[in-house]
Amino acid sequence: MSLAHGYAVTSTTAPLAPHTFERRAVGPNDVRIDVLYSGICHSDLHQARDDWGGAQYPMVPGHEIIGRVVEVGAEVSTLKVGDYAGVGCMVDSCRHCDACSHDLEQYCEEGPTYTYNSQDRQTGELTMGGYSDHIVVEQRFVVKVSEKLDLKAAAPLLCAGITTWSPLRHWKVGPGQKVGVIGLGGLGHMGVKFAKALGAHVVMITTTPEKGADAKRLGADEVLVSRDPVQMKAHANSFDFLLNTVPVGHDTNPYMSLLKRDATLCLVGVITGLEPALMGASVIFGRKHVTGSAIGGMAETQEMMDFCAEHGIVADVEVIDIKDVNQAWERMASNDVRYRFVIDMATIKPAA
Repeated sequence: MSLAHGYAVTSTTAPLAPHTFERRAVGPNDVRIDVLYSGICHSDLHQARDDWGGAQYPMVPGHEIIGRVVEVGAEVSTLKVGDYAGVGCMVDSCRHCDACSHDLEQYCEEGPTYTYNSQDRQTGELTMGGYSDHIVVEQRFVVKVSEKLDLKAAAPLLCAGITTWSPLRHWKVGPGQKVGVIGLGGLGHMGVKFAKALGAHVVMITTTPEKGADAKRLGADEVLVSRDPVQMKAHANSFDFLLNTVPVGHDTNPYMSLLKRDATLCLVGVITGLEPALMGASVIFGRKHVTGSAIGGMAETQEMMDFCAEHGIVADVEVIDIKDVNQAWERMASNDVRYRFVIDMATIKPAA
């Protein structure tokens, strides 16, 4: 066992505060990582406030983790001491179901073990996330991070990155396609970067015209203001794929008119109900598809990290001290961030 220092919430209303807890000992297949940077995801706030149910306290959030390997088990073959490594939303799965056998651990039929607010399959203890000084994870659920990447800006790749990369790859986005990214936030800005790097013609779809210039800076070829009926009509029946990153219930019906026949809109942001409901006609006429996608498997996550190293892709981030994390959560809740907060974990101090 090892003593860890982190920041935790202890109830739905409590602020993040220093918290000391124990990590399991490094086993034969485990990797111990000293956390250098931890991204802040909107789901951290949702989980802490029990917006989705099932919250367990104390809760140490954080599933966008970049660090340095400081210890490896005797059977670890993928990483060595001194390597930079990343940990995302999962730290384990059943390993034997159909999904796991196809490197789709995020769809584990028994349910993956999440990086925090989940039950450790080895110890039965509550998992604790990346708002901490170190973490111990089985090697299958750790990816190697290239030294070419800006490490602080690479942290959000472990959630915001893979959440957008996975559907773009699964639906084979590439040259000759017109792809729309709906919503320019933590997920959306990564979707724009990836779709452009994969060779697509990228249209940023937003309700906020003021975001147009930034969308083009990120790589968008065009900007479509979805509240403008003239613009929406001009783009009707023209998209091969729509990546919908909006994180709250919203009206998806207008976007369906943008799709070509047999084309797909993929939800990656909202897990609650669509408001208003999706109209059957918007799918039936044109044989259009509405689907969803959740993060990515570990092989796919490594593929993404390697692609990012090759193409120089990282998130746009604002780095903060751990002492400012509560203010960052407040700003995130009001969409006051371009486009991801990242905690410099060198600023953490042991709890008194």
